[in-house]
Amino acid sequence: MSWRSRNHPNYWAFALHRLSGLLLALFLPLHFWALGTAIEGEARLAGFLRWSDEPLVKLAEVGLVVLLAAHLAGGLRLLAIEFLGWRRWQKTAVALSAGASFAVGLAFLLSVF
Repeated sequence: MSWRSRNHPNYWAFALHRLSGLLLALFLPLHFWALGTAIEGEARLAGFLRWSDEPLVKLAEVGLVVLLAAHLAGGLRLLAIEFLGWRRWQKTAVALSAGASFAVGLAFLLSVF
């Protein structure tokens, strides 16, 4: 693969989709661990919920929401390519989906803090 093809917006959309999927897959065991604290009792869950109110954890939640939005946008882009075929407007769609992903993250950030 040449450098030129890696500088294309569709390559970056592909890379973001793969990276967001990988990071979400890495997050999943942590999510199950957090859910497991509820099984261990009310006091353990309360301690976890107190920890989750820390500003750094809230910031990580914003990152998670951005990853989810980016992965959703990338998946919708792939569906559009699959069912609609290649069109000239896809560069614009890539830019719009990236902007929408970050807008969702920003909206979540504003609602958290």
